[in-house]
Amino acid sequence: MSEARIDKWLWAVRIFKTRTIAAEACKKGRVSINGAYVKPSRMIKPDEIIQVKKSPITYSFKVIQAIEKRVGPKLVADVMENVTTPDQYEILEMNKISGFIDRARGTGRPTKKDRRSMEDFTTTEYFEDLEWDLSEEDA
Repeated sequence: MSEARIDKWLWAVRIFKTRTIAAEACKKGRVSINGAYVKPSRMIKPDEIIQVKKSPITYSFKVIQAIEKRVGPKLVADVMENVTTPDQYEILEMNKISGFIDRARGTGRPTKKDRRSMEDFTTTEYFEDLEWDLSEEDA
C-alpha cells in the first residue's frame, strides 16, 4: 500500500498552489484527519478523509491514491474524491451573496458599487414601507 506526505499530497492534487502553502496550512492547524490536526510530514494512506479549512468553509477529501507527484487537473478525480457536505457549500454561497457586508480586514475602502449598494439599502425609501408606531403610550 502506498503512502505519501500530507503536504505533498495536498499540493499534488491541487488543493494548494504550492507545497510551501500546504505545509504552512498544516502548521497553522487548518488541515486535520479524523478531527486531529496534522504536521506536514504526516503520512497518509488511501481511504483516509482529510479536512481542509479554507475560510469560510471546511472541505473534506477522501484519499483514493496516495501520490507525491503533481498531476494535471483532469487526473485529480482518479486520486481523490471531494466528500464535502452540501451545508458547507451553502455557507460558501451565503458568503458570496452577502458580499460587501462581511468585508475582510485589510481589503481597503469599499468600491463605488459597494457604496451605492449600501446607500440603496439605507435610504429612507426602504424604510417608508415599514409602519412605525412611535407613540409615547408604548414607552
